[in-house]
This record gives sequence, C-alpha cells and structure tokens, in this order.
Amino acid sequence: MNELTGLTGSIEVAARALGAGLCMGIGAIGPAVGEGNAVGKALEAMARQPEMAGQLRTNMILGCAITETTGIYSLVISLLLIFIKLK
Repeated sequence: MNELTGLTGSIEVAARALGAGLCMGIGAIGPAVGEGNAVGKALEAMARQPEMAGQLRTNMILGCAITETTGIYSLVISLLLIFIKLK
C-alpha cells in the first residue's frame, strides 16, 4: 500500500509541475504577442503623427499594463498549482 501511495504522490507532483509549466507557457505567449503588437502599432502611429506622440505613448503604456495582467494571472495560477495541495 505504501508503494502505491508513493507512486500516486509522484504522479501528482509531476502533473502539478506539468500543469504549472503549461499555464505559464501558454499564459505568457498572449501578453508577449499583444504587447509587441501594441508597441509596434504605437511606433507606427508616432512616426506618422509626431505631434500625438505623448498621447499615444500614454495609451500604449496603459494598454501594455492591462495586457500584462494576463501574464500575472497565469503566474498566480501556476504558483497555486505548485504550492497548494488539496486533500
């Protein structure tokens, strides 16, 4: 019976680590693509209308901060998967 408990515990740890890794892997792709796209488009707009650069920069930084929350949520979920043990 103890051997089965040890194997089950090992499988649980492996599954939690895999889930946390997938959570961060998938959860980090979205913000990275979104922020890259936002910065690229903002730079295009600043090049076309330099007089609007201040307002565009402010909106871009605000958008990047909001986009980054997705990555932070993924980090929180992955940490919960790793460190919180439900029984």
